[in-house]
Amino acid sequence: MKLGVLDQAPVTSGNTAAGALKKAEELAILADELGYSRMWMAEHHGGHAFASSAPEVTAARLAAKTDRIRIGTGGVMMMHYSPLKLAEVFKTLSAFSPGRIDFGVGRAPGGDTSAMYALSEGRQLMLHNMYDKLEITMQLMNDEVPENELYAKNAAAPTEVALPEVWLLGSSGNSALKAAEMGVGYSFAQFFNGAMSREILDQYRNHYRPSVFMEKPLISVSYMVTTAETKEEAEYEALPQDIFRLMMSKGRIVPLMTPEEAHQMPLTEIDRMAIQEGRKIHLVGAVKDIAARLREEQEHYGFHEAMICSIPHSQEKRLEVYRLLARELLS
Repeated sequence: MKLGVLDQAPVTSGNTAAGALKKAEELAILADELGYSRMWMAEHHGGHAFASSAPEVTAARLAAKTDRIRIGTGGVMMMHYSPLKLAEVFKTLSAFSPGRIDFGVGRAPGGDTSAMYALSEGRQLMLHNMYDKLEITMQLMNDEVPENELYAKNAAAPTEVALPEVWLLGSSGNSALKAAEMGVGYSFAQFFNGAMSREILDQYRNHYRPSVFMEKPLISVSYMVTTAETKEEAEYEALPQDIFRLMMSKGRIVPLMTPEEAHQMPLTEIDRMAIQEGRKIHLVGAVKDIAARLREEQEHYGFHEAMICSIPHSQEKRLEVYRLLARELLS
């Protein structure tokens, strides 16, 4: 099985945003050494919980600090950017690191309504043209002249560079058919709502049209994972993430607390039921059990790669998650 890393540069309690970005760099270097196939940075705006607001900038840093692993975005939120700018940014990244750059894009805002309007400078939001925007971006990346007259007279520099891989993100299946028709990879965010199905992935596979960006259909699935040598240790480290997601469901974004703080926090029976329900999309357990679960899901759904997002409070514990999974699944 191929494994990748999805990172949000989480700012855990008692730590700084600058430190979170340095920890992303440390994670990229380790993942490169361990044999992970790719690392993507997410895009979040308008809050203090995550430091990954400019994933394309972080990607440049990570690519320069690693040797083999593919580096990219999971994903850039297209609504905030011009196709010309997107093409220029990722062609520049690819010029510096040919054959190692992933252009992963999403249609979500990556923030709340106030962040959306601030990023658009108060202008009317254009939410209906995301697929058109991606198509134009891909044409500009491939040094083509788009039919859209707004972009037809603008070459995206640098020209004649290696193409990045293009991936379309999704969490409900709505974008699977579009990814297939456009000839790009499809990345399903299972840790969003756990809605993955064979039907969604088969729709992508069965309708795939090869492109210059990707000859064959490729599917990755993103999982939230907390694991350790034993189930008990994994449960101990997982509770802060469970509480973070619980608070987020109540409209409260708080820093990820320490395990000690989490286990001292008073929880109602309804809270505990919500946390247990959330375990359907937060995989928690001993590493051998988690590895077996990922193998079973790969066999059932037929995806190519599992992207692992893991957010223990301690960087030491977070790095250990990726070491353990590499030992079980990459050796």
